[in-house]
Amino acid sequence: MICFDKLWQTMEAKGVTTYMLREKCGIDSKTIRRLRANENMETKTLNKLCAVLDCTLSDIATYIPDEEPRL
Repeated sequence: MICFDKLWQTMEAKGVTTYMLREKCGIDSKTIRRLRANENMETKTLNKLCAVLDCTLSDIATYIPDEEPRL
């Protein structure tokens, strides 16, 4: 699973709010809700976030392996 917890930390550190993402960067509220829920995200959205925040993908997302079923 891809987790976007780092996104909120990076935004806070850079003084960027969700309002700024919506109004100045063209990221709609539905996309912000999907980020909060760690749902699938298009690469163009991730690219836009990295550009706006002047950061790398590792600054906004973390890969967390899914648990494998036990046999």
